[in-house]
Amino acid sequence: MKIAVTGGSGRIGTAIIAAALARGDSIVSIDRSDPPERHKAVRYVATEMSDYEALLAAFEGCDAVVHMAAIPGPFRQPDHVVHNNNVVASYNVMRAAIEQGIRRICQASSVNAIGLSFSRAPHFDYLPLDEAHPNYTEEPYGLSKWICEQQADTLARRHCDVRIASLRFHHVVREKSQAIRTFEGPPIQTAKHLWAYTLDGPAARACLMSLDADFTGHEAFYIVAPHTTNERPSLELAAEFFPDVPVTGDLSGHKGFFDCAKAERLLGWRHDQ
Repeated sequence: MKIAVTGGSGRIGTAIIAAALARGDSIVSIDRSDPPERHKAVRYVATEMSDYEALLAAFEGCDAVVHMAAIPGPFRQPDHVVHNNNVVASYNVMRAAIEQGIRRICQASSVNAIGLSFSRAPHFDYLPLDEAHPNYTEEPYGLSKWICEQQADTLARRHCDVRIASLRFHHVVREKSQAIRTFEGPPIQTAKHLWAYTLDGPAARACLMSLDADFTGHEAFYIVAPHTTNERPSLELAAEFFPDVPVTGDLSGHKGFFDCAKAERLLGWRHDQ
């Protein structure tokens, strides 16, 4: 398969490229930044996601697109920059891919598509979270990811043969120890992250599996590790930090606060497989 990867120079992008090359795919890496290292088997295209014509040219002859290019969080840049960059990039990539006849698309969403880590306070209707949970975003990054998913819904309605997967990652790291260190801050702040993370290897694997999966239309998936980083039992954490939120699923032991059953059912993906 010939796969175009936007954001190919980033953390997840480089992991996707390595995994795709290992299984025999050919790659077009599209990024405005130079890659950490170059592979002879990869064609590199330097461009902005705002350049629609450049994307059309880069996608020519590709079988699938994995869209990872984005500003990865709020607050470090002005709100309008974060929002506009991510929303325009996602639409341009998906629309250009469809125009080139590509029908297999994967895009990076985020657990923050429903409002979470960057909210003033978390707002949950139930725990653990699944893809049916309502959206309570209140900042530009989460909003941009929610809109990216709505764009995918729109394009899938217009083009009934397209398959788009929006993967909701959370705090992608190379090793679990990195996530543990991240969540050593004030408990009330780390609680907003639900002590969750995603390793870059499983994240890359989910992207490739979504291209091979047998579904139509657009689907969002939580792609998160199955256990928390916290030493305390999950039910104990839920009782202390979210006492008014109903627990409607299995939070026994140190099980995570995100239900990834949909990814296992439709993609065949498990974080620790």
